[in-house]
Amino acid sequence: MVKIEGRLKLRRFIADMTLLVHEAHGDEAMILENGRQLLADLISTDDWLPQRFSEPNALKYRQYLLHCDPLGRFSVVSFVWGPGQSTPIHDHTTWGIVGVLRGAELSQGYDLVEGVPVGGRIERLERGEVACVSPIVGDIHKVFNALDDRASVSIHVYGGNIGQISRHVYDDEGRISSFVSGYHNDMLPNLWVA
Repeated sequence: MVKIEGRLKLRRFIADMTLLVHEAHGDEAMILENGRQLLADLISTDDWLPQRFSEPNALKYRQYLLHCDPLGRFSVVSFVWGPGQSTPIHDHTTWGIVGVLRGAELSQGYDLVEGVPVGGRIERLERGEVACVSPIVGDIHKVFNALDDRASVSIHVYGGNIGQISRHVYDDEGRISSFVSGYHNDMLPNLWVA
């Protein structure tokens, strides 16, 4: 069961992100720098995410919406990775901040060389670590659960309603397909119940 303090922690994070995005006036560097610290503070303890937003699926990773700014300026999402699960090579078309709440994940960056994705560095994020993505700092990657024996959970903050943004997946031959990810939940956490 999520403690009252945990609910308050998520509510404070959402309020702080709202103020940051408002005050940044689209300054991506400011959002990434300050948002990175806000997310690191949120994931420093694991007492706030309701169980239903951290449940894995045996077949495919899950993307649960936790909050979407009413003006569509940012969204907060939990990603749940079962053992061995990964994304396709994909982009975001907006800024994103990713922090690992439980477990660990691997992210392999890609560059497009003559339209074909070429794999680059693999970054491992452990519990409590935060990374950023964006069209400016690097936006194309593939993400894996780094653990073979249990689920991993990461919290993502994106510059828009990521479940509704048209994005792209890339195959090894350079074919690009558009997709809209949507979400796996049909309800949001209630931040206001004491």
